[in-house]
Amino acid sequence: MTLIKINELSKLYYSIGELAKLLNVNPSLLRFWEREFKLIVAKKNNKGNRLYSVKEIQEINKIYQLVKIQGFTIEGAKKALKIKTTVTVLNSKETANTAEIISQLEQIKQKLIRLKSI
Repeated sequence: MTLIKINELSKLYYSIGELAKLLNVNPSLLRFWEREFKLIVAKKNNKGNRLYSVKEIQEINKIYQLVKIQGFTIEGAKKALKIKTTVTVLNSKETANTAEIISQLEQIKQKLIRLKSI
């Protein structure tokens, strides 16, 4: 099970079949996730086929990570995605306290562990 490497994508849009092949899942699973996670596929071709942009692929990567790799249930993954905790990792040129960043990451880890146990 591998995630899609966003920086290696060469096209602006990918069809559902291409995306399914990249993730090694069925297209029906992507349609299911689209409904369950209320993903909006902004672009469709003349025939009505879904075309996924890089932004949408990033969202699907997050879902794939939670459900397929980490083993979350659909409900658990929905809760995990709702957490708005964001940690900005500062580069070495900035005066960031490494211990503070580690502390923040530990707090996020604990929240994720609690969500996983639900």
